[in-house]
Amino acid sequence: MLSLDQVNTHSMRVLLRVDFNVPLKNGCVEDHARIQACLPTIRKLLDDGAALMLMSHLGRPKEGKFDPELSLQPVAKSLSAALGQDVPLASNWLEGVSVSPGQAVMLENVRFLAGEQANDAALARQMAALCDVFVYDAFATAHRAQASTYGVMQQVPLAIAGPLLLAEVRALTKVLEAPAHPVVAIVGGAKVSSKLTILESLLARVDQLIVGGGIANTFLKAQGFAVGNSLCEPALAPAAEKLLATAAGQGKSIPLPTDVVCGKDFREDTPAEVKAISDVAADDMILDVGPETAKHYAALCRKAATIFWNGPLGVFEFAPFAAGSRVLAAAVAESTAFSIAGGGDTLSAIAKFGVGERISYISTAGGAMLEFVEGKQLPAIAALEASATRGFCS
Repeated sequence: MLSLDQVNTHSMRVLLRVDFNVPLKNGCVEDHARIQACLPTIRKLLDDGAALMLMSHLGRPKEGKFDPELSLQPVAKSLSAALGQDVPLASNWLEGVSVSPGQAVMLENVRFLAGEQANDAALARQMAALCDVFVYDAFATAHRAQASTYGVMQQVPLAIAGPLLLAEVRALTKVLEAPAHPVVAIVGGAKVSSKLTILESLLARVDQLIVGGGIANTFLKAQGFAVGNSLCEPALAPAAEKLLATAAGQGKSIPLPTDVVCGKDFREDTPAEVKAISDVAADDMILDVGPETAKHYAALCRKAATIFWNGPLGVFEFAPFAAGSRVLAAAVAESTAFSIAGGGDTLSAIAKFGVGERISYISTAGGAMLEFVEGKQLPAIAALEASATRGFCS
């Protein structure tokens, strides 16, 4: 992939695809992390004299329809404050955008455009016509073949990988291709079905694979434990059992909870009770790992040389059921391992427990991160590589 250091963008019209899919509250940006992460890229392009247009999606509006609740106006306002210069929002931008070298314009939510998610070729051509150079710096969307993330790169003269994307790829490649051992992976989530292939892929690379949330409940079910009313996929118990057998056969481990924190209802105010895994009642919901299990997982993390973390251990949003994820987060932060963490819930947990500065690399991606680790070819990465080949050939 070509990088910004290899291309002169002075006086060029640059279309920059970013990931500003940020949470909003009362019409304001609630979490500025994704905006802050992209500021070095934006400042470099502006300092280099590019006429800059920023493109992003926000939320899930009905495609082709304007939704004022999902307008990027609050993002443009936040970005203006961060840069110390006005970044206006362009509402009707497909026919052309007025922007001068050293200036930036925020383009309205790409998902307001019909054909965005279907990768409509005509829409991609209109996007490409806006610029001389396309810069892709939104790794979190790299697994989607959409008009603004893939189709546009088929049409532009030159597509370049942004610094954030290159950093993501380097960090994930380090975990995949040459990790220091022992390697510990933590994968939480609601369903085994949504992460079965990533669990299989990781098991080939790690020494310990810690599972959390509803995923752990399915593994417990496979071992013959009762999980009560907990989130679980009984139909996937054979797949979980097969993974456990594979791990044992390879001298690896998938440690499962020995104690858990239960409640009768999925509510923050439901009474929490620590129980041995063998004592879970028919009307219990497992909402966190217990203190003994959390201590064991933390010890594994402190001994690790590489840690991959995607997903909390329990319902950390509820205070009575946050301890397991808190202990794990602290252990990852305290470890001397190279640690990479990503996914929306993981980022929220990192922010809640204040350990971000002690994680080696925090990925902005969830689905793209998992597909990359699975070994899948991400459409946006493939398009960037193809563009680089065209550029070198010409």
